[in-house]
Amino acid sequence: MRSLKSACALAFVLLSMAAPLRAQEEIGPRPSSDSGIRQGRTLVEDGNFTEALSILRPLALDQPDDSPQLDVLFLVGLAALGAAEHSETPKAERRDYLNEAIDAFHRILVVRPELVRVRLELARAFYVKGDDRLSRREFERVLAEDLPPPVVANIRTFLASIRQRRRWSGYFGMAMAPDTNITGSATDEKVYLPDAFFGSGQLVRADYNPDLRSGLGIRVWGGGEYEHPLSPKMRLRAGGGVSRTEYEGRDFDSTFLFAHGGPRWLASARTDVNLLASARRSWSGGEPQYRDLGARFDLSHFLSRRVLVRTQASHHQRSYDEDVHLDGPRSDFSLTGLWQATPIVRLEATVGLSREHTESELWRNGGQSVGLGTSIDLPRGFTVGLNGDYRWTNYDGRGSVLPWLASEDSRRDRTQTLGISLYNRGFTIQGFSPKLVVTREIRESNAQLRDYEKTRVELQFVRLL
Repeated sequence: MRSLKSACALAFVLLSMAAPLRAQEEIGPRPSSDSGIRQGRTLVEDGNFTEALSILRPLALDQPDDSPQLDVLFLVGLAALGAAEHSETPKAERRDYLNEAIDAFHRILVVRPELVRVRLELARAFYVKGDDRLSRREFERVLAEDLPPPVVANIRTFLASIRQRRRWSGYFGMAMAPDTNITGSATDEKVYLPDAFFGSGQLVRADYNPDLRSGLGIRVWGGGEYEHPLSPKMRLRAGGGVSRTEYEGRDFDSTFLFAHGGPRWLASARTDVNLLASARRSWSGGEPQYRDLGARFDLSHFLSRRVLVRTQASHHQRSYDEDVHLDGPRSDFSLTGLWQATPIVRLEATVGLSREHTESELWRNGGQSVGLGTSIDLPRGFTVGLNGDYRWTNYDGRGSVLPWLASEDSRRDRTQTLGISLYNRGFTIQGFSPKLVVTREIRESNAQLRDYEKTRVELQFVRLL
């Protein structure tokens, strides 16, 4: 009840400040001269929300495509949200009103994703419903717009409240995952092998039949976390998750399990610091593969309303069940910058470093990576994403017990990954939108049988409502 009262008080101030966010036609649907709409608007302004809904609902079309119809939907959303926030509304009805408000605002943004005022109301509806992850996402996107300082301050109040009341969080996902090369096999048809008979180091050409296989996989993942407050700025986190990929048969099935726990420090309104103990377990082909034990350090900081910087550093001791020559510590570091250029355009850049110090000197290596990505909301409900990644991996040795290199050089791998995604925000199933993701990966190496090419296609589901 306290959260609901806070939302109502904040909403009053927020709505009073929202009108001058620029010209009204740029931030919300324009008024119509229709008498029913005018009557509904007056009832909403007077706080007669249920009566307003009885007039506005029959005027709303399933597929609005012009300003008057968008205006009707906007008023329906405001009236439903107002009814949900009314103190005398029964709890059983409040959720239905909230779902109606969220659906109305969402349908407007499918057609006109640039309407900031509508997105602001959608964020507030998610907040009142208690769906903090979606509420935070929409509030942060609104902050990418040029807003008056009082509006920014009120949005920050909402975000601070979300941050403080967070306890449980969870996620779940599922995807169909066709893969043109599930074995990761080399595409070489000729290889050069050492001539053991002559003992001269001469390389002899031989035929090679790559074990290229394609397959249709199913990938499922999920996890959760709980935060226990120790003080206003200190939390204790504990969580974990699992992912599972299955193909026909079991040779290429994989399972990954992880758990973590440790303190989270809310250093400031813009900065989070986490230090977590970390454990991981991997299975491949139904057999145990390796286990990791270590720690992870995370830091995130908003440089501005639009720019978030995240850094992560981890160190784990890896122990294999059979390939014990690969045992040893693994260290990883990444730095990511996220720029919400506008409420509908998001850009991301990442640089990374890694180091594997295996028991066998032949397999010790270090790597660097750079990645770029973008996501854009288009009219008519389409959202397009594009990302690319380039990784360098340099081995201390030859990367194998066999002399697969034609020279005395150490092994060097170069891996390129390019992905594109597409989904339509106007098509949802129980609040999720099907998302098509196509990824092309190519690795080039100076070591034989280490080159490969593969294309993965995934049908994922993105939660929107």
